[in-house]
Amino acid sequence: MSTELQPPPSEAAEEAELATQSAATAAPDVIADSFGEYVKIWWTRVRGGESGALPVILGLVVIVIYFQARSSLFLSAGNLVNLITQAAFFVMLGMAEVFVLLLGEIDLSIGYTSVIGAVFTLWLLAPPNPAPWPLAVLVGLAFPAVFGTIQGGIVTRLRLPSFVVTLAGYLFAQGFLLFIINEAAPGSGGTIRLYNNVLSDIEGGAMSPAASWIVMIVAVVLAGALLVARDSRRRASKLAAPPASVTWLKVAVIAIAGVVVVLICNTNRGVAIVVRGVPWVVPLVLVVLVAWSWLLARTRPGRYIYAIGGNAEAARRAGINLSRIRILAFTLAGLTAGIMGIIYASYLGSVSANVNGGQNVLYAVAAAVIGGTSLFGGRGKMLGAVLGGVIVAMIYNGLQLLGLGAAAQNMWTAGVLLAAVTVDTAARRGTTST
Repeated sequence: MSTELQPPPSEAAEEAELATQSAATAAPDVIADSFGEYVKIWWTRVRGGESGALPVILGLVVIVIYFQARSSLFLSAGNLVNLITQAAFFVMLGMAEVFVLLLGEIDLSIGYTSVIGAVFTLWLLAPPNPAPWPLAVLVGLAFPAVFGTIQGGIVTRLRLPSFVVTLAGYLFAQGFLLFIINEAAPGSGGTIRLYNNVLSDIEGGAMSPAASWIVMIVAVVLAGALLVARDSRRRASKLAAPPASVTWLKVAVIAIAGVVVVLICNTNRGVAIVVRGVPWVVPLVLVVLVAWSWLLARTRPGRYIYAIGGNAEAARRAGINLSRIRILAFTLAGLTAGIMGIIYASYLGSVSANVNGGQNVLYAVAAAVIGGTSLFGGRGKMLGAVLGGVIVAMIYNGLQLLGLGAAAQNMWTAGVLLAAVTVDTAARRGTTST
């Protein structure tokens, strides 16, 4: 009879439970050796509260099915392209808000500072002596960026809540918008027009069908090559990387998405004349998305933003300059909002003092949070803000097709936002409990 001591059944059960929890919390990229293992670990993480972009994608599917069932025009080529152009400024504002939300902060002023930047751009482009449009764009981007820098400095140096500081910025910018439009276009009734065709074409123009295919193919090839090269290099260096099959699946998804977008946009959507091609705003949004995603994931300041949002005290003890990174985040939020202002002016063909900047900033927060950015800081991605902005735009667009006004739009957006926050809170509780 063996005298070897065996652990009590309760200890063995605890060890098995710890192993299961370890698999649930570890990233699939770290421990998966095959596609099957990757999917299994991913599903375990989803069940444990780490759902990632899955709720957003499911929400998109449900919204598309609902509005298509209610209106057959929803998935028509003309409406989908219109949806893309409508979604652009929701997406851009959502990406702007991500920078500060990752820190556990908020910026309530970007709804107005973005439009003020656009006013400066349109003012410089007004006849009879218009400035070169690149200079006008730079000035329009500089104002919201500097405004964000000032707000970030006040938040960090005076240690004031960002909610209060940016609420003051919101009120100041609202008043300054009235002042600057009256200066830029006196006697115009509070509206300044966009006279530059290059900027008008951001939302109103489109690439030719042939150029659309060429740009899409180049973008897919570059994205695929970067993904494959990065993951292959990491696997060769024994670092965390997904299985090769997962990498190629990501490339295939990117290619399919690109082909679908180009096919939709190259379908004639004109009435009196033929209108085809991908709107210029699409590559613009993609460039910003790639740049900001790279900044957050691959640069030291981006990793510091996540670190501060996750645990500010630990980040401080690790030697991170909290004030500098916080100011940088507010500056980048302002800069991104400035891009949105120019897109917004291109969409409307003008800027009015009656713009609803308060509602726009709420849509910005909604887009970011619906896309998975945590209100508590430390978690979120730019791609999520893009998906969240698309959801907000779908609600806006679909309810317009159904003949419903602002009341229904606000209530629908409120419901989706509440659902997103509920998912975020439940995910945090699930992670904490494990």
